[in-house]
Amino acid sequence: MSVKDRMSGNEAVAYAIKQVNPDVMPAFPITPSTEIPQLVSSYIANNEMDTEFIPVESEHSSMSATIGAEAAGARSLTATSSCGLALMWEELLLAASNRMPCVLALVNRTLSGPININCDHSDAMGARDTGWIQIFAESNQEAYDNFIQAYPIAEDPRVHLPVMICQDGFITSHAVMNIELNEDNEVKEFVGEYKPEEFLLNNNKPIAIGPYAISSYVMEARKAQEEAMENSKEVIIEVAKRYKERFGRGFELFEEYRLDDADYIMVIMGSAAGTAKQAVDDLREKGMKVGVLKIRVFRPFPAEELAKALSNAKGIAIMERTESYNGHGGPLCAELRAALYENKVFTNVVCYTYGLGGRDFTVDHVYEVFEEVKDVTENGKKVTQHRYINLRTNKA
Repeated sequence: MSVKDRMSGNEAVAYAIKQVNPDVMPAFPITPSTEIPQLVSSYIANNEMDTEFIPVESEHSSMSATIGAEAAGARSLTATSSCGLALMWEELLLAASNRMPCVLALVNRTLSGPININCDHSDAMGARDTGWIQIFAESNQEAYDNFIQAYPIAEDPRVHLPVMICQDGFITSHAVMNIELNEDNEVKEFVGEYKPEEFLLNNNKPIAIGPYAISSYVMEARKAQEEAMENSKEVIIEVAKRYKERFGRGFELFEEYRLDDADYIMVIMGSAAGTAKQAVDDLREKGMKVGVLKIRVFRPFPAEELAKALSNAKGIAIMERTESYNGHGGPLCAELRAALYENKVFTNVVCYTYGLGGRDFTVDHVYEVFEEVKDVTENGKKVTQHRYINLRTNKA
């Protein structure tokens, strides 16, 4: 039975952490994720959970301690944003390569420079190739639901990889929304107890974690990681199915919004998907066949599945909330275009960059994007790829 409440995204994730009640949480504060460890430490102080909270001196240390605790056999997590994630860079790779099924609550914030505390996806996208599963939320509800599903995904023996649960800084992390919370006992039953097969404190079976690997073994280890990442797609779907059966809210690798007969489709991640959906509803009333494909799981990248979902589109707008500085688009555009090509889906594609550093992205911008993609498709309009939306020197 669900309990209706009103919470910010940070409150929702902290509440999910309380319900899961992991063993260890090291953390170092950074805006806009600071509230998560703050709230968790308050729950602990009030005897509402018995997680061991470890205040550390930096984000590098928080991930180091998370890995150490996980290696010892404890269910562990941390939270961070932006430069904090960048400071963890070395440790992110270690967590994945050592196959630690820990969880990171990432509140997305732009990376410097110039320094800015608002939302874009440059932090998560910078870590996209560290070997972590990455799941994005559109709303506070999804941030809550995604976190509860994280450990069953990470700890599955077919996966055993760390999971990054992402939500947009300030847009969801601090905005208060209506939310449905699950009962504590049902969350605990869904997540289950962590019973690792191998861990450092098992004195009956000594093991080494993170040993030096000579050249004869590194490629095999990387291949094993890659296979685990591929396996995680099936596990993510299975866990989501169980979650829907238990709690009534369903999830897939991505969400298809009004795609059945859509000629023009916008592909987007995170909170801006809600803006795009509203614009789609508005344009549908005017007779324009448009839809939104919201990517929930960026790693593993569901290439074949996305190509199939987009195969009937006449035109596609791919929306990036980061900049790769490669001159022709960001990571989502590059990977999705490759997926379309590999699966022989040939259609008109235009890549757009929006919302960097928290720049506004409105329904009017969505209208303009759809009109332009339609113009490209029907009238052969020539456009520059890698276009910036709502740029002050060049209004889109």
